[in-house]
Amino acid sequence: MSRVGVAGKFRCRMPGGGESETMNHPFLQLLVRWSVLALGVTLATKLITGIHCDDVGTLAAVVLLLSLFNAVLKPLLVLFTLPFILLSLGLGMLVINAFLFMLVGEMVKGFRVDSFWSALGGALIVSVTNIIISMVIGKKPRPPRGGSPGPRPPMKRDDVIDI
Repeated sequence: MSRVGVAGKFRCRMPGGGESETMNHPFLQLLVRWSVLALGVTLATKLITGIHCDDVGTLAAVVLLLSLFNAVLKPLLVLFTLPFILLSLGLGMLVINAFLFMLVGEMVKGFRVDSFWSALGGALIVSVTNIIISMVIGKKPRPPRGGSPGPRPPMKRDDVIDI
């Protein structure tokens, strides 16, 4: 059984039909991304001794600010440090993530990042968490583009294009 909502953007296949549930609404995708980020930050605070978060409200502020920085600041930082990222074979992205982690630690009261190395470890944990969760709940692979579109209709003899 399938239910389609506003302009076909929300599609939920019910579990009884043998298909898995699929949520395609942008707001639900945003909530999932925030939840994964919150899980990554929580794991970082538990596993890295130099990262501390006081309460759930602080965690929510950290997640919102990290999301904002990832949407606004990160593309600019990547653009300006592109040669460094290329020379370091992508490890520069981890340094940018650590910088954003430290910046959030300076801005949010109740969230502390003691050193650059703690921020680097936290950024690594958040990145790995994001990769693992994305693989687990990720989208099904799309069929390749540009393949054969299927059989062509037979050509008529009178369809001649003269140039």
